[in-house]
Amino acid sequence: MEQVTYYDSVTGKPLFIAPVGRTMAEFLRESHEHGWPSFREEEVIWENTEVLTGGETVSKDGTHLGHNLPDSKGNRYCINLVSIAGFPI
Repeated sequence: MEQVTYYDSVTGKPLFIAPVGRTMAEFLRESHEHGWPSFREEEVIWENTEVLTGGETVSKDGTHLGHNLPDSKGNRYCINLVSIAGFPI
């Protein structure tokens, strides 16, 4: 499976591309393990995404996406599935 672009479910702007630097199986395994799509630093499209003080992750247009919950591998952005779509709107 190739990379998938995940879009803001409100604005349609791209927010994440996964997997980057890992396999789709690794991305899916980590997401399943945590119960949320879990993106890593290199999978974030920073032009459209930001992390607020306290770790809340939002689109630059203000859509609440989830939270940054760092672990031993680095930043892990746990994103609420209703905030993103696999196809542009």
